[in-house]
Amino acid sequence: MATEGFDAVTVARTAATAGISVGLVQHYFRTKDEMLLHAFTTARERLEQQIQDEAKRADQEGARIEEILLNALTRLMPLDERRRRECRVELAFTGRTVDNPKLAGALGRSNSHIRGTITQAVQNGKECGEVPEETDETAAAVRLLALTEGLRLHAYTEPSAIAARETIADELRRVFPGECHHRSGEQDVRRPAG
Repeated sequence: MATEGFDAVTVARTAATAGISVGLVQHYFRTKDEMLLHAFTTARERLEQQIQDEAKRADQEGARIEEILLNALTRLMPLDERRRRECRVELAFTGRTVDNPKLAGALGRSNSHIRGTITQAVQNGKECGEVPEETDETAAAVRLLALTEGLRLHAYTEPSAIAARETIADELRRVFPGECHHRSGEQDVRRPAG
């Protein structure tokens, strides 16, 4: 799918590429749609796990929530060849959700999970002082994900014309203007003394 598009994927080509029989593929997936749904769900789960792992590492290193979200959302951008291939696959699946309720449901669940994660990050920002108390964390999460998804499409189709990371950073600065009071008394161990 990443090299030839959605329509090039068949059960027979998948079996040949994997070096197994068509019958074995059909043992696990009765139809091409079932196979593609599994591939899509697996790819989204892998992406979500990578983002969570990166966020956990950054949090342990003392990063601001704003910075953690910037890195996570930028991870969704097609800014290198590997991520361009991933984005092509995602866009192919997304186009199919119009006519395939199961794919639409899988995409909806994944987007809901990502929005929930962003919502929690904004709520955490409110608790530590990075986000103003009056901020609606759900609305902020919807805006951030919509901005990211829109930029993702533009960055795929016009890679040299879009400053995706900077645009996301601008929106995050608007949502996270404060300083974390949990870390305000801590010495920054990454900064050399003297």
